[in-house]
Amino acid sequence: MHPAPSVILFTTLSGAGFGLLVFLGAGFPAVTGWVAFVFFAVAYVLAVGGLLASTFHLGHPERAMKAFTQWRTSWLSREGVVSVAALLVMALYGAGLVFQGEARPVLGAVGAVLSLGTVLCTAMIYAQLATVPRWKTWLTPVLFLALALAGGALLAGQVRAALVLLPLAGVVQLLWWLRGDRALARSGTTLASATGLGGGEVRAFEPPHTGSNYLLREFAFQVGRRHALKLRIIALGLGVVLPVVLLLAPGTHVPAALAALSHLAGVAASRWLFFAEAEHVVGLYYGRRGG
Repeated sequence: MHPAPSVILFTTLSGAGFGLLVFLGAGFPAVTGWVAFVFFAVAYVLAVGGLLASTFHLGHPERAMKAFTQWRTSWLSREGVVSVAALLVMALYGAGLVFQGEARPVLGAVGAVLSLGTVLCTAMIYAQLATVPRWKTWLTPVLFLALALAGGALLAGQVRAALVLLPLAGVVQLLWWLRGDRALARSGTTLASATGLGGGEVRAFEPPHTGSNYLLREFAFQVGRRHALKLRIIALGLGVVLPVVLLLAPGTHVPAALAALSHLAGVAASRWLFFAEAEHVVGLYYGRRGG
């Protein structure tokens, strides 16, 4: 698929923002007053900024509000409903910490669960698509949750948790890539099934049309194997390895800040590959397969 910048920003920033809200809702770090305000401001800038970025990928952004009405059948709609609920609950919880210096554990726990639920709904938008075999796996929501929690731990300054969650997210990412590289072949979808011409070997004599179209632009994007391998190394290096090294280095605030920035850059590279390597089965109809 074509990796749209708005969707990359959305999944990268919102995941980190809601991951931070999970830790804040659980009471980590235990902050009040202006310190709490700064933590919640960072979380809301990331979470809300990511959600707003996603609207730029809509064909009609002015109709975004209509997405909230389809929550019974649409994971996109559920994401909208759950995210708004999470932001409202965490706003109440944060207000108590900032203005009253008082934590309400029940409210924080509800907000943390809703924040996790938002990340899960985001992941399920992609994991439900049978037309993209690379995405349709339980590893997709696990990957989104693992990266969100790892990023949240970094932003919350929870070094011990980050040192556990970062390698875990790296392992899940590797498993997701290994499984995804064989997903289209294992799905059994071929040019014969894509065109409805039955069994046997089917080859394209000519493309369905001479010009490009929306399907080719959005769903038949191809990325070379060498290029993908380099980006995978960059994603793991920036997203997992370098943050762990920085957290183990002497010092406190500067290495931790650099670790968080490095992680976000690594997740962005991973998200670019998430979309660029997604082989939509419609590509078979046009004689396209991931390179």
